[in-house]
Parts: sequence; structure tokens; C-alpha cells
Amino acid sequence: MTRTLVLTVDRDNDLGIKTSIRGPVVGRRQVLTAALKLGIADPEESDTNAILGALSQHDSLSESKGEDDDVEIAILTGDEKVGVRSDRAIAAQLEEVVAAFQPDEAILVTDGAEDESVLPIIQSQVRIDHVQKIIVKQSKGIEGTYYYIVKALEDPKWRAKFMIPFGIITAIIGLGIMLPDEVGGVVIGALPLLLGLYIISKGAGLESTVNRVIQEMRENADAAMFSSLLWTATLFSAIFAVAEGWREYSILKGDEISSVLWLNVVHSSLAWIIIAFLTSTAGFMLLRLKRGSFSGRLVVLSVFGMVVYSFVNAALTIADQLLREQGYEFSVTVILNDFTTPIIWVVILWMTMTIVRTLRAKQSQSERYWGI
Repeated sequence: MTRTLVLTVDRDNDLGIKTSIRGPVVGRRQVLTAALKLGIADPEESDTNAILGALSQHDSLSESKGEDDDVEIAILTGDEKVGVRSDRAIAAQLEEVVAAFQPDEAILVTDGAEDESVLPIIQSQVRIDHVQKIIVKQSKGIEGTYYYIVKALEDPKWRAKFMIPFGIITAIIGLGIMLPDEVGGVVIGALPLLLGLYIISKGAGLESTVNRVIQEMRENADAAMFSSLLWTATLFSAIFAVAEGWREYSILKGDEISSVLWLNVVHSSLAWIIIAFLTSTAGFMLLRLKRGSFSGRLVVLSVFGMVVYSFVNAALTIADQLLREQGYEFSVTVILNDFTTPIIWVVILWMTMTIVRTLRAKQSQSERYWGI
């Protein structure tokens, strides 16, 4: 006897939003009703095709099954805010369906990569023997292509992915043309820099981290308000760092050799850079404290940032003196005086790491939450 479960997943809960039908939807009649209601509410919704594809798969298996075999169909729905919340909803609904039907295997019918991303969640509870992707056939004409582009831009998810970057690039080009030649050239030249940083972030997987932070902000509104203020301070600190570097460059341009010039530009921006780092870290701390997942590593990271800042600041000061040929006395007394602050921060870092480890040990030995 084989019990087969045909599944289709609506991760962004279009079914619930447009028809008020809550998942899980189990049974052929209920699933067919959901497909009809969704199709009537929004004839252009791709999830309708996925549900009909699941029904087709269910009927095909029902016709060819053995006498002792059983086939069931179900729709799992997530949440409008795609992410942790939607995946938890899908996992809970799947657990309910599996407990009721107790399938031996499952077939997943999906309309795209977004719904397929929940594959590990499904596999954790039932074996998946087959994944079927429903691709809607489209017109190949120019008018049809234009229509689908317009419809994609009307979709909030696609609009955020395409129109915002395009608007930023257009705004930077317009600003660069309007500003004076030298400044405008710098602004337009920043485009390849921004594009390179975006490609690096995609390659390093930073986009998922940013999406997780945004999701945490939505789920923790109180902490998110203060975190937003801190991240606003981070943004302004980054702007001030660029402005301070540009001011130093304008003052020293033509009066200093190239190495000294850029050394002073970096040195003048260094304080604002560390402020941006600390405020962003504080924003993460608030969100983690609200969620009860604060590990203490962010405190250690903040102190480590101060260690790096103090050493870099001292090193840049010494390098500036050497490059200006002002002379530098490499004696123990002078070096200790210059590196007193970095050494103090190293001691603070060691003390912080010791305190965090101690609190972790105490927390693991008791049921009380210490916030670490």
C-alpha cells in the first residue's frame, strides 16, 4: 500500500489574500473550489495554474493507482511577507497534513523558483519523489512581450527589484550632469563603484542577510523604530565620511604628494567610518535583544571595531609623519605613547570576551535568560 500526497505551495499566500481561503486546503473538491475562486478573483494569477496542475497530477495518479493505494491533494499557504513567517506557516500546515494523511511519498507541483525554495521544509517531513513545474505558455509577439513587461512592473515584487535600481541609476546620472564638471564626473564615476558593490553583495550572499534584517524589523516593530534611527545615523555617518574625505582632498590637492594626499583623505574619514560601524552594530543589537537571540558577539564585534580603529588611527598618524619627512623616533617610549590607546582597547576587548564567555556558561547552567 502506497499513500501519495500531491502538494502545491502558495508561499506568498495569494490564495488567502484574494479569496480569504486559509490553508491548508485538503481534498480534491476543496482544492478545485479554491482554484476556481482564485481564478475568478484574478485570472492572471500563476498560482491558479499550479493548483490546476496539481489537480491534473492527482487525477492521473488516482486513475493508475492500485486497489490498496491512496492519493490525496493539498495546498499549503504561506504569508504575504515572504520569509521566515511564511516558511513557518507552511511547515506548520505541512505537519498538520502529514499527521492526518500519513503519506509515504509526495509530489510537489510548483509555478516557479520561489515556491520551490520550500523544498527542504517539505523534505524534512515527507519524501518527495517528483517535482513538476507548471510553465504557462505565452504569446511570442511584440505586443504580448510589452504586455507582460508592463504587468511585471505593476507587480510590487518585480517593481521593487527593477524600478528602484533603475531609478537610482537615472538619478545619479542626472545629478552628475547637473553638478559642475569635476564633481559631476565623480558622481557619474560612482556608478561603476555602486554596480561593483552590488555584484559583490550578490556573490557573497549579502542580499539574504539584508532581507533577513528587514524581516526582523517587520516582526519587531518597537525595536525596529529605534534600529531605524540608528541605521539612519549610520547612513549620515557614511555621507559625512565621504564629505570629510572630499573636503580634505580639496584642501590638500596640489600641495601634497599623492601618497600623503590619499593618506590624509582616509585619515580624515576614519572617525566617521567607525561611527557608522558602531551605530549599525547597535541597530542589530536592539533587534536581537527584542527577539531574544542576542548572543553577545555583537558587543565583542563593537569593541573589536574600536581596536581596529585605534590601531589604524595610530598607524596613519605615524605614516603621515614619515611620508612628510618630519622624522619619527622609533624608541620604546614614543611607540608606547602612540599606541597606549590601542593597547587599552585590546585589554577592554579581552575583558569583554571574558565576561561574555562567563555569562554564557552561567546561562547554560541555569534556566534564566541573561541576554547573552
